[in-house]
Amino acid sequence: EVQLVESGGGLVQAGGSLRLSCAASGFTFDDYAIGWFRQAPGKEREGVSCISSSDALDADSVKGRFSISSDNAKNTVYLQMNSLKPEDTAIYYCAASGTTCERGTYYGMDYWGKGTLVTVSS
Repeated sequence: EVQLVESGGGLVQAGGSLRLSCAASGFTFDDYAIGWFRQAPGKEREGVSCISSSDALDADSVKGRFSISSDNAKNTVYLQMNSLKPEDTAIYYCAASGTTCERGTYYGMDYWGKGTLVTVSS
């Protein structure tokens, strides 16, 4: 059974940092692109960052503030979020695609986690 389990969300003040984790199981981790997406209240879901063995993507809104990394030994992807802003408040989802980040974010990801809430107070 494929599982993607997010953790690390919480409440933080503007300017603070959080690190999200996505623990994956049930598929060959090295063969998949793993991405972070977020959905704020009343807004559409948007891609944040993605990493695979062949490419990586970051949304313009998080470049220079967020950093995605992967620990293949632990089947875990991290999203380090620094200089957080109130507009970063959202539910953050981890998702996996059996292709590249570019194709996965365009055509759709194969598996999704349940999400973790990040709230940034001003």
